[in-house]
Amino acid sequence: MVNCCGLVSEKNEPVPLKSISVELQVRDHVASVRSCLQYVNEEERPLEAVFVFPLPADAAVCHFSARIGEQEIVAEVQDRQSARDQYDDAVSSGQQAFLLEESEESSDVFKLSVGCLSPGQNASITIVYIIELSVQADHALRFCLPAVLNPRYTPAASAAGVPEVSSASVIPYTLSLRVEVRSSDRISRLESSCPLDPLEFLDAQHTHASVNLSPGHLFDKDVELFLYYENSHQPSAVVKKISSLFLFSYYRSLMGDPALMISLYPEFPADVMSSLASQGEFIFVVDRSGSMDCRMHHGNDAQMRIESARDTLLLLLKSLPMGCYFNIYGFGSCFECFFPQSVVYSEVTMEEALRRVKSMSADMGGTEILQPLKHIYSQPCYPDHPRQLFIFTDGEVWNTKEVLDLVKSHVYSHRCFSFGIGEGASTALITGMAREGSGHAQFITGTDRMQPKVMQSLRFALQPAVDNISVDWTVPEGVTVDMLSPPINALFQGQRALIYAQIKGQSSGKTEGAVTVKYRLKDQPVTNQLQFTLKPTEDTGLTIHQLAARSVIRSLEQEERAGGADTENIRKRIVELSVQAGVSSAHTAFIGVNKDSKQTVKGPLLQRSVPVARASFFHFCSINTIEPMQASDLSVFLYGAETYRCLSSAVVPNSAPLPDYAPLSLKSLPDSEPQKDPLLHLVSLQKAAGFWELNASLAAVFGKTEDQVTNQKAVDGSVWATVLALIWLYAFKSDQQDEWQFVAMKAASWIRSQKLDGLSQCVCDGNALLGCQVTEDALGI
Repeated sequence: MVNCCGLVSEKNEPVPLKSISVELQVRDHVASVRSCLQYVNEEERPLEAVFVFPLPADAAVCHFSARIGEQEIVAEVQDRQSARDQYDDAVSSGQQAFLLEESEESSDVFKLSVGCLSPGQNASITIVYIIELSVQADHALRFCLPAVLNPRYTPAASAAGVPEVSSASVIPYTLSLRVEVRSSDRISRLESSCPLDPLEFLDAQHTHASVNLSPGHLFDKDVELFLYYENSHQPSAVVKKISSLFLFSYYRSLMGDPALMISLYPEFPADVMSSLASQGEFIFVVDRSGSMDCRMHHGNDAQMRIESARDTLLLLLKSLPMGCYFNIYGFGSCFECFFPQSVVYSEVTMEEALRRVKSMSADMGGTEILQPLKHIYSQPCYPDHPRQLFIFTDGEVWNTKEVLDLVKSHVYSHRCFSFGIGEGASTALITGMAREGSGHAQFITGTDRMQPKVMQSLRFALQPAVDNISVDWTVPEGVTVDMLSPPINALFQGQRALIYAQIKGQSSGKTEGAVTVKYRLKDQPVTNQLQFTLKPTEDTGLTIHQLAARSVIRSLEQEERAGGADTENIRKRIVELSVQAGVSSAHTAFIGVNKDSKQTVKGPLLQRSVPVARASFFHFCSINTIEPMQASDLSVFLYGAETYRCLSSAVVPNSAPLPDYAPLSLKSLPDSEPQKDPLLHLVSLQKAAGFWELNASLAAVFGKTEDQVTNQKAVDGSVWATVLALIWLYAFKSDQQDEWQFVAMKAASWIRSQKLDGLSQCVCDGNALLGCQVTEDALGI
C-alpha cells in the first residue's frame, strides 16, 4: 500500500526531509555543486529513509557526508557490494549509517539510504558533485538542478510496478540556492527559469559575481541557470596539479601528475559552410507515450508536448532538401512508421507525411524505445545518403544503458540527435544517445520553444561530414601528454569539444605546449590549434583531475558493457580508479557509518513509504534494508504501473519487417485548417521544392485579401508569392530566423533557379504591398 507524503501528507503525517540548500561554484565552464539536505525524525520510533533523486548524467559525485549533532561522518568510496554489506550490518546492529549509490540502470539516478535515526534526531546530509556546463544555441552555458524524477516506464513483462500517484499529493520542498561565478572572461549576465535576486559583481572587471535564488522558492520544478560570457567561444586550456594523494600503482600518475582540460570551438571554413548538404536519410523518431500529453511547462498557456512535437515535425519536413530520404516513427508500448522504408523527399511524400503528423497523438501507452531503434538499425542504408536519427522523447525509459549500447554499436552507419522534452527527461538517455551516436543533445524545458533548438541540430546534420579526426600534441623534450578522453568522433561548427589529458615529465626550459586537431571537411583538410602553458595554476583543487577520472571511468564502463574476455579486469580498474579519485561509478558506492555513537538505536525500524510522483524531486520507497538493492528493486519505485494500449492501426511488433500497407486510418484534420501561429501557417503552405502558390490562405498570413495580392503581381504567380513570403519572413519574423532559415534557403534557391528578369522590381512591389524595406541582397535571390 502506498502512502501519500510530502512535507505533510493528506493524513498529516510528517516527512523526514525538510529542506535543501545548494551552493553552486562556477569556474569558467565547470561547476561544483554542494547540496545540503536537512532530515529530522519526527516519529516515535527509529526511522530509515530511502531517498531516490536525479542528478545530471555527466556529473561526478565526489563527496558525501552526514552531520548528526556536532559529529560529522565523511563517507568513503568502496566497492558497491562491500558498501552495501557494511550498511546493512550497521543498520541491523542499531548503528547510524549512510549509503549513496548510482542506479544500475541509469547513471542519472542515485539512491540515498539514511539509516537508524533515533526519534527526534536531526541529520544534515551533504552531497557534492562536479559537472561541465553544456553550451546552448545562443552560446549560454546551462546548469540545471533537476527537481523532477519521472517514473521510468517498464514493460509489464519485466517487473511488477507500484501505482503512480498525482503530483498534487506531494508537497514540494523549499530550496535555497547561492551561485558564485569566477571566470577568465567577462560575465555578461545570468538568467534563470526561476526568480533571482539581482546579480552582484564582486570585482571591477566583471569576472567575479554572485546571485541568490529569490526566497520562498518551492522546489516543484527544475531550476535552470543560463550564464553568458562576453567571449564564450574562446578556446581555453587549464592545467591543474595536486599532491600525490593516491598511491595505487595503476592510476598513480593520473592523480599525481598535472591534469589538462582543453576546450576547443572548431571554426569551419566559410566557403565550405556556405552550402549545406542535399543528401542524407533523415529519420524522425517521436515519443507518443501517454506522458507526452503533459504540458511543456507550468503556465496555463503551455502547449502539450505532443502538440509541440507536431509543430516541430512540420518545420522539419518543410526544411528538408530535395533529393534526400526520410521517414517518421512513432513509439510507445509498440511502434509504427509512416512508410515501410525511407522514401525520397518530394511533394507527394511530404504531403502524405504531414497528413499523418496532424493526427499524431500521445496514445501509444508506455515508453519502449529499444524496439523501434532495433528496427531502424535493421534497415539497409542508402548509398551516399548518411542516416541521421532525430529522437524526441520525455526520457522516461527504464533500460537506458541497453539503449545506449545499441546506439553505440551502430555509430559508424548512423548519427543520432536527441531531444529531451519537458522537465524530468533523463539526462543519461538524452545526452548518452547523442554522445554514443556522434550527434548533439538538446533539452527543451520551461518556456523554451522546441523549434529553434531542433533547427540548430538540423543545421548540424546538414553540415558536411567531419572525418579522419586526429589530435596531436607539441610539447618540449622530456614532456609527454597522454589522452584520457575517448577519441573525438564528432565535431560541429562552433560547438565545444572537451579533451582531458595528463602531462608527464618535466622540461628544463620551455613551458609552452600546443594541441592540434586535424580533420577532413568536405574532402578539405582543416587544422585548429591551441597554445597552452605547461605550468599548473595555483588552485590545487581536485576538480579537473576528478572530471578526467570520470571520463576514463565512463569509457571503461562502456567497454565493460560491450563484453569480452577482459570484463573482470575492466571492472577492477573501474573500482580502483573510482576509489582513488573519490568519484562515483557503476561499481562503487559512498558509505559512512557512525562508529563513535555512544549507544545503539533500539527498537524496530519504521520504514516510510512515499509515492513516486511525477512532479516532485523526492521519491522514497519502503524496501528491505537487510537485502541489497537489485536492479529490479530500483525499477519498482522508478516507474508507475499503468495499463497501456496501442491505438495505432499499423503496429510493428519487435523487429519484424514492415509489410506494404495502405495509409493509416487515423482521423486527420482538414488540410485547410489554419495554424494558430502565423509563422507555422506560412511554413505549412510552402511546397517541397521551396515555392509558395498564390492563394487566399497565403494572403491571409499577410493580412491581405487574395485580390489585393493578385492585382499587383507582375511576374509568375508562384515567384510573386515566394518573394512576398520571403519579404514577410525577414521583415516580421527576423527574431525567429533560426526556425525558418532552411525554409527561406529553399525558397531563395528555387527563385534563383527560375532565372527571371525583373526580380528587383518584384521586390520593390512586394515591399510596397507589405509596407517593408527588405533588400534583394537580404533575401538571397
